[in-house]
Amino acid sequence: MDMEELKLFRHLAESLHFGKTSRACHVTPSALTRTIQRIEAEVGERLFDRDNRSVRLTRAGEGLKQYAEESIERWKRLKESLAGEATLHGDISLYCSVTAAYSILPGILGRFRKACPEVHIKLQTGDAAQGVARLRNNEVEVIIDALPDKQASGLEFMPLTETPLVFIAPLAFPETVIRDGPEIDWRKTPLIVAEQGLSRERLDRWFAAKKILPNIYAQVAGNEAIIAMVSLGCGVGVVPLLVLEKSPLQEQIAVLEVFPRLAPFSLGVCTVKKNLRNPKIQAFWEIAGVR
Repeated sequence: MDMEELKLFRHLAESLHFGKTSRACHVTPSALTRTIQRIEAEVGERLFDRDNRSVRLTRAGEGLKQYAEESIERWKRLKESLAGEATLHGDISLYCSVTAAYSILPGILGRFRKACPEVHIKLQTGDAAQGVARLRNNEVEVIIDALPDKQASGLEFMPLTETPLVFIAPLAFPETVIRDGPEIDWRKTPLIVAEQGLSRERLDRWFAAKKILPNIYAQVAGNEAIIAMVSLGCGVGVVPLLVLEKSPLQEQIAVLEVFPRLAPFSLGVCTVKKNLRNPKIQAFWEIAGVR
């Protein structure tokens, strides 16, 4: 959800009247309803209890109201502080996966460009598994990546969203998944895995816990490559659900019910701690945290 949606929600949370909020915020009642429905879908909880006579906040709604008030106030303070300082200018080098570039970055960059129009983002895209190494090697100043299982020393990470890590199979080639009764036979089913990175680490631990030596068909760089090979019937893979949902091959892929489930990814912005002393990166960091 963006700042305008948060402002609409906050007004409705205070007025508890769709008509009053739609008039005060200059939106149609249907547009207001759709906005609230989008927010509820994103939160995964009902925010209002409604009947013909009244509107009441649910417990989730009360929690989001507090979050909205804090975020709006934080955004206001940030804009005021930036307006009171000398104009920031220059570049920020940023690295992320292609999926993050069109699913996470647009909202952040839209706000950042308004607040800091003289600062330019030099974007590099590639395999997310290379992000931390590029950051440590001073190739880039900021990355969007998955939070590692163990917090790396000297790095600062701010979570933005979470996504499940799922097993995927090709819809057109069901014979790719070889079963032993109701269970998948991982010793025979071909597996396409990442060369490196967090998903590979978690998958290796998952098989080690089951004491299974999997049938690894290929090791590739990038989740998009895994999805492409799976869609062609080369094997089964593991990718973040967010990447699959943004893929043009999504309709050719089935998500497998595999237990126990792998731990989800926490995705966010990461930089070297000392970089936060740079006013440009500090401004980007603050703006990224306003959702």
